[in-house]
Amino acid sequence: MPGHDPGLWQAAQDELTAALGGRPLVAAERFASSGRTSYTGPAPVAAARPTLAIGCYEPWVPASPIEALTLEGRTPVRSVASRRSWTADLDHAAQAAIRRHPRPVVAAWYATDQLRRWAGPGGTVAAIDASLRAEVEDKANFGNILDRSGVLAALHLPAARVDSTLPGLHELRRLVRAEKVVVQSGADSGGRGTVFVDDEADLARAAKMPGPYRVTAFVTGWSANTTVLSVPDHTGRLRVYVDRPSHKAVGLPEAGIGAGKSAGNTWCLPWPRDAAARLVDAAVRIARWAWETHRIKGLFGLDALLTADGAVFLGEINCRNQGTTEVCAVNQQLRGLPPFLIAHLTTMLDHPVTWLPDPDDFNTTTVDAATSPGPGPYYLKLRHRGDVPVRLDPHLGLPGVYRVDDGRLRWVRPGAHPADAGHGEVLLANLPAPGTLCEPGAELGTAEGITTAAATPFASPHTLSKTGRALLAAFDQHLLPTDRKEGTAP
Repeated sequence: MPGHDPGLWQAAQDELTAALGGRPLVAAERFASSGRTSYTGPAPVAAARPTLAIGCYEPWVPASPIEALTLEGRTPVRSVASRRSWTADLDHAAQAAIRRHPRPVVAAWYATDQLRRWAGPGGTVAAIDASLRAEVEDKANFGNILDRSGVLAALHLPAARVDSTLPGLHELRRLVRAEKVVVQSGADSGGRGTVFVDDEADLARAAKMPGPYRVTAFVTGWSANTTVLSVPDHTGRLRVYVDRPSHKAVGLPEAGIGAGKSAGNTWCLPWPRDAAARLVDAAVRIARWAWETHRIKGLFGLDALLTADGAVFLGEINCRNQGTTEVCAVNQQLRGLPPFLIAHLTTMLDHPVTWLPDPDDFNTTTVDAATSPGPGPYYLKLRHRGDVPVRLDPHLGLPGVYRVDDGRLRWVRPGAHPADAGHGEVLLANLPAPGTLCEPGAELGTAEGITTAAATPFASPHTLSKTGRALLAAFDQHLLPTDRKEGTAP
């Protein structure tokens, strides 16, 4: 990591502290370590460390908030069901925990009635309202957003909106002039609400989703994610900052990731200059539309496709924090800036942000960074791909920095930030707490670091690299099949 200007970090710290105004910061996200790249690592912002974190998975030292309440801490099981039900399972306990911290600021992906109940009288949920988020993220309406934002036609996928029952496969193909089509519905995340349609069976699955639908031509290439920060200033001018776009691996069965779902992102692979410039321009246009139409500010994300011949197409908008928010903060730190997340929290609390640079200069540099083969952060999702429950080998240790050695993982040192992992090392983050039973399909954490194209975990849009395969193979050596009833290895 490069050196940083202490005055800049102090300004970010002071403005977030002023925005909080003495109120406790409470994080409500699946990972109780959420925001750790802001409050750990080479240049931490102490004000971003939550007073209380409520989530599904236990945090670890040094990524811990001051206090944590997690489902895993109460019921040591990881499963697909638990990651979907944790807010309901912890509802009463969360309300009781927050009552010990009056007038909290609750940081979350979006503001729901449940989170407002958690915040209680005098509390604030620093996030976009769930109903507005659902309206803007509605996949069927994305084409309309592109039109209203004035995004160049070259970035639009061949698409059609279907408001009633989906027509037959032949008609869908005719609508978008493609043999393979993609049907999208609703405002869900994580690849849900998207079906790739090759045959009648796929079409039947797509038809089970509620309409209206967005139907697009399937385009071969890298999926990508771009994080955007919108900050209005005291004069009413909107400043828009566009982060370096990623290369996102999607649908990797070898990593336990299904079709249409992300296996992780890397920011070290270069983009063609024209494609990067067009994407940045489109992001600024969409941010301005969102502010002028809905007064949306703070963080949002754009998903895109980058083809082998350098064309870029926009896929959808994610009007909230995202799975990429944690690790993409390293991009800003590599450029000598505090993470966007600090500015996001500050501006969501209606406090001015003065430490950000000129947005035009920043976005020009983004295009330069995107076209450079220099180092960038990455993360690879770790999933339990087997058919029986497992526990982690107790010799693996806690989350931290590891090295692959003779086909196994060797502990190196504690860590919580991708920059903590040096050359040939990897940060294993959000691993299950000791003794946790992990059901098939469970999230087991993420592998993170800063690397160059030669050592990225992804070889192509849908395959792991040699480095990625070696890492997963070593990780698998530490998964012990476990009897669900007895809780012991057979």
